[in-house]
Amino acid sequence: MSERTVVVALFEGVLSLDVAGPMEVFAVADAYSRAEAGGPAYRVVQASADGAAVRCSSGLGMAPQASLDGVGPIDTLVVPGGLGTLEPDGRLVEWLAANASSARRVVSVCSGAFLLAQAGLLDGRRATTHWNLCESLARGFPRVRVEPDPIFVRDGQVSTSAGVTAGIDLALALVEEDLGQDAALWVARVLVVYLRRPGGQAQFSTHLASRGADRPSLRELQHWIEGHPDGDLSVEALAARSGFSPRHFARVFSREVGMTPGRYVESVRLDAARRRLEETDEGVDAVARACGFGSAEVMRRAFARRLGCSPGRYRMRFRTAA
Repeated sequence: MSERTVVVALFEGVLSLDVAGPMEVFAVADAYSRAEAGGPAYRVVQASADGAAVRCSSGLGMAPQASLDGVGPIDTLVVPGGLGTLEPDGRLVEWLAANASSARRVVSVCSGAFLLAQAGLLDGRRATTHWNLCESLARGFPRVRVEPDPIFVRDGQVSTSAGVTAGIDLALALVEEDLGQDAALWVARVLVVYLRRPGGQAQFSTHLASRGADRPSLRELQHWIEGHPDGDLSVEALAARSGFSPRHFARVFSREVGMTPGRYVESVRLDAARRRLEETDEGVDAVARACGFGSAEVMRRAFARRLGCSPGRYRMRFRTAA
């Protein structure tokens, strides 16, 4: 088995987790390969534009092993994010524009997508970044087809991942591609992370997409909805439960939670259905009934509209191993 050189680009203001997460995945995978296959799989190198040490956004110092020009042929180039992407090192962007395409794979983590975009590597490609930065990426780089929902997007030789820990998910996917599922599962177990979060899975659930209402009565209602996805969650029923008229309830809920009652309810039901599809053997019809969709067809339409796939396809991709 040939050793693949993985280079992680460093710069002032880099986010240390964006660096360490993928590095640990590849390093542990290399240990697996040495033990199980009798040879190395990855050589992981940190490199900055000039080979000089950098300081992370947290204040942590990192000393690279080489300059970007001194690492030799690159199999996988990882470009992390961090505050340093706001005012990027021009030398790094120029190096990426001139050299990144010679790597077999180019990967960005979080706001590292902005560095790839500035180097022209995302022109005409699908890409993602941290959910809070997707609008800025789309506005600043109109030739990039930004997808705000997936935790990572692969388009040809270039892959981009969402915020911080999504870089681990993408690195695990690359290890599985290189070394197989057993290797990726072993790495995930060693690092105590969830193996099956392929790219199409949403970046965050209802709990992160919405916010808690200001009024205690509405916060209690949110918790009740999450515990009773199969209940009567119509606006009229929820309004009666919270002591508002339907019209006033819809207006207040939307203002305080950040989404309409109908969208919130559908999101809660989707989260509940996703968990059941991932963790149980229940049929699609049973899952739909248990999660309040009424019928499998209604649930299929919700999955297609919000997640871009069918419940069956979702289960096939995200089912948790026993």
